[in-house]
Amino acid sequence: MLRWHSSELGAITPDKFIPIAESSGMIIEIGKWVLLEACRQAKSWLDAGKSLKVMSVNLSGQQIMHSDIVETVKNVLIETGLDPLHLELEITESAIMEHPNKAIGTLERLRELGISLAIDDFGTGYSSLSYLKLFPINKLKIDRSFVRDIPEDSDDIAIVQAIIALGKSLNLKVIAEGVENEAQQEALKQYGCDEVQGFLYSKPLLANEFEATCWTKPLSRRKSDFIIN
Repeated sequence: MLRWHSSELGAITPDKFIPIAESSGMIIEIGKWVLLEACRQAKSWLDAGKSLKVMSVNLSGQQIMHSDIVETVKNVLIETGLDPLHLELEITESAIMEHPNKAIGTLERLRELGISLAIDDFGTGYSSLSYLKLFPINKLKIDRSFVRDIPEDSDDIAIVQAIIALGKSLNLKVIAEGVENEAQQEALKQYGCDEVQGFLYSKPLLANEFEATCWTKPLSRRKSDFIIN
């Protein structure tokens, strides 16, 4: 959970301050700090014997295109001692498609570190399928805009089902974002979606709040065959 805490405006969400950070050039340093803190927290939980499969961290397009992100990730993994198998990086589809050829090279070098990669907000960035098959990724994350109105909206149902089928044909896991009610959850399960995330399970939490919620009070909606991210 990342928030900008302003003495005048209070907690400001990423959708508000990330564009400002990107336009000012501060996003590179913010991104480094977020990655380092996330990996430190993941290593701390693992060392404490907590069950943690993967820590997902969002990267901005500028981090992919305008910084040595591969070296940054490598150094963070060394500094924190986190096994790369426990790190997943999420990059938005639109960011990748700005310079797809360069992105492919960067993503390939990141994968060589042993981490996993996901395309975030999939369905909004107009990916060419000829590029999609070349991206060295592990997951597609369906944008919440397509999840919001299922199972009522037939067009969104068709889009979600198509993305799930596409992901499976490419041997990728598919995760749906923005799940807020039981009807959406059940529909996605029927469509064959691998994982889901959203306010139905939890709102953003501080690390200590997450510990109290996740490891002392198991999620009642968790299914053995349907992973909640």
